[in-house]
This record gives sequence, structure tokens and C-alpha cells, in this order.
Amino acid sequence: MIQYWPRYQSLELNKQVVSLFHNTRKKISYNLSNDTKYKLYVDLLDYNSKRKLLSNVLIELEIMILDIIALDLTITSIKLLSSKILFDLIYKSLKRFMPNFEYNYDDFFCSPSIYLRMVFNEYYLLIEHLLIYLTHGSYEMRGHLFVFDYEKTPISYVYILFENLLIQVSDLIIYCILSQINSLFSIMNFIRNNNLSNISYFSIRSISLFLNTLLIQNMVQFYIVQPKSIYDSRYKVWLLSSSGLVLKYIHVSRWDDIYLLSKFQLFIFFLVEIQDLIVPQVEKFVFVVSKVFLYILVSFLGNTVIFCIRFILSNIYNN
Repeated sequence: MIQYWPRYQSLELNKQVVSLFHNTRKKISYNLSNDTKYKLYVDLLDYNSKRKLLSNVLIELEIMILDIIALDLTITSIKLLSSKILFDLIYKSLKRFMPNFEYNYDDFFCSPSIYLRMVFNEYYLLIEHLLIYLTHGSYEMRGHLFVFDYEKTPISYVYILFENLLIQVSDLIIYCILSQINSLFSIMNFIRNNNLSNISYFSIRSISLFLNTLLIQNMVQFYIVQPKSIYDSRYKVWLLSSSGLVLKYIHVSRWDDIYLLSKFQLFIFFLVEIQDLIVPQVEKFVFVVSKVFLYILVSFLGNTVIFCIRFILSNIYNN
């Protein structure tokens, strides 16, 4: 039986939020390895460091929800402040995780980083909707954003949004740390001195390969995968599971995101349209040609076999 998220502010909503934090805190003790084909910046950390980071983000997220409830922020205020709330969550979680680490605010807001642009293009999917669910209930999520009735939001869907925020904020924190360090040698010393390193990334070469892989992945994600996801009305989410971190896609209306795309990204739309138009026709053509080829081949082989049999029988009869 499907259970639905509470529609209004109530004691039931408070219980569900408490249960959400409790269950997620237990999930953090699971395997946190990343066995997907996509890399995350947190993959650089060992298990204990990764678990500590996720736990710190969870604590700051809990404090943030309590603050929003105490301030009695309206839906309009949450929508206006959601990007700033996301930054505050990242910064406070970073300070909790690495108290002595100094981070430059200007680098975050003024950075031309493709990774940051990609994340903040989707900030409303990352945090805004979740904040509304946790503080006001599902009734305030009006519109045609989801494939289901907004008044009947499955509890599992809110869990998906929650776990995705937890993992992506953790990933952003490690990105922020690495972006402040100037060299590979300094990165290696930093993660060793702070006992953060995953044994798979214990040399300068392995760290260099890891960061270069992420750089290429982010470019592909930003210029190709993200526009295609918008076109397909899908959103990529990271989840906690007993087998580790897993990657899934959920269906969500993303029509408004089209206005955020660059000309090159919009060109991807054109390529997808061409693909949808041409590929089925090419497949039909190849299928027809294959059938004709197989027919000719079978007919030729059949006639050849019959001719050989007749030739052999004729020789036998003459002998």
C-alpha cells in the first residue's frame, strides 16, 4: 500500500519529518561506496570521512528546517531564499566538517565553474521543493510539476529528494575544498594530513586522473546530458542504498529550465530532434534492406544447394 506525505502542517507532518531524519541517519551507516559509472568528489574520501561528512550535513539540515519552522517562512519566502539557503547549508556544513578551513565566499558566487553552474541551474529541484514538503506539506506543491497528483505525494518521493540533497551538498563541500587548493601536491598533502584519503587515491597521478575525469564528466553533463534531461523531463538523483550510492532518474516537468540554457545547449535539443526524426527511418531502412538481403541470400543458397544435389544425382545415374 502506498503511503502519502502529509498535506498540511500538522503533528503528522512533524512525525514524518522526524522519521525521515531518523531513517536517513541509519542509512548513512550503510555501505557508502560509489559503484556507478559516474564519479563524485566525495569518492576521494575514505568511508569514515564520507560518513562524518554526510552526518554533519544532516545535522545542519536539521537545524535549518527547525529555523525555517521557527521563523514561519511562507512559501513565497522559501522560493525567494532557497538559493541562499542552499549556500548557507553548504557553508555551515563545510565549517562543521572542517572547522579550520578558510573558504572564500567570492569564489563560490563568482566562479565560472561548470559544476557550480550545473548544480545551481537545478537548485529549485535540489532544495526548494523539499523545503516546502518538510515545512508546509504536499498541498502547497501545486501545479503540473510531477507525474502524480501533488496532493498525493508518495513518502518515498520525499525520501528521494532528501537523500539526493544530502549527497549533492556533501559533494559540493568537497568540491569547494578542492577548488581552494592550488596544486595536486597540496591536495595530496591536505587529504593525508586530515586523514581523508580513500586508498584508491593515494598518489598524485591517481588524484590527477580523478580530477581530470570529473572535469570531462562535468562538461559532458552540462552541455549534453543536462539539456537532454530537460528535453526528456527527467532529473538525476543520488540515493543511499545498502549496496552503496546509486543513481536514478525521476520524471519532473522542466519546461521553465529551457530559458536557462545557452545557445550550445539549445543546439542539443536540435540534435535530439534530428535523432528522433532520422534514427527510426534509418532503422526501418536497414530492416527492409536486411530482409531483402536475407531473402536473396536464402534464395541463392537454396538454388545452389538444389543445383549441387541435381548434379550429384545426375553423375550417379550416368555412372
